[in-house]
Amino acid sequence: MHYVEDAAESLSRAVGLRVRQERKNRDWTLDQLASAAGVSRRMLVNIEQGGVNPSIGTLLRISDALGVGLPALVEPPASRATRITRQSEGAVLWTGPSGGRAILVAGTESPDVVELWDWTLAPGERHESEAHVAGTRELLQVQDGALTVDIGPHSHELKAGDAMAFHGDAAHSYSNSTPERVRFILTVFEPGVGAGHRTENRNA
Repeated sequence: MHYVEDAAESLSRAVGLRVRQERKNRDWTLDQLASAAGVSRRMLVNIEQGGVNPSIGTLLRISDALGVGLPALVEPPASRATRITRQSEGAVLWTGPSGGRAILVAGTESPDVVELWDWTLAPGERHESEAHVAGTRELLQVQDGALTVDIGPHSHELKAGDAMAFHGDAAHSYSNSTPERVRFILTVFEPGVGAGHRTENRNA
């Protein structure tokens, strides 16, 4: 338990440091970044101080506003083109009330950002995702269990081995309504991170 808490605190501090560095590199004030990202100044201060674990949506808004992509905020800078993430080294960016987790295990740099996620949902867990910016695409494959993916008014039931591709610029969610754990691999493609349209606000 202490290991999980220590890892979360370490990630929060690392994310805060990188957000501050990227902001300073652009000579932006806290207010400028808060406005561009659509988050409150207080939230941004807490993130930079490493005192809060922001939601995936908040991190996405900040990374888009900075034009760096989410992986750049949670992964250490790479000294070479090849980056290896060992088992248990991925960034845990969401934890469910019953033990589910969303782990960002790999990602590319801007402008065309690709994120590779390893998701687990315990029975009864659900994760709501706000609409991403225009052009975002998501691909997923269920590894174990059964997953429900809701995209707008449409619901899709997937079993182990099933895969789907969809536009991520509509509100969507992943849920597990079965008594068994579900695990799925998710890839998110965000083109043109850092372009002018990336500073549009997302719904909280």
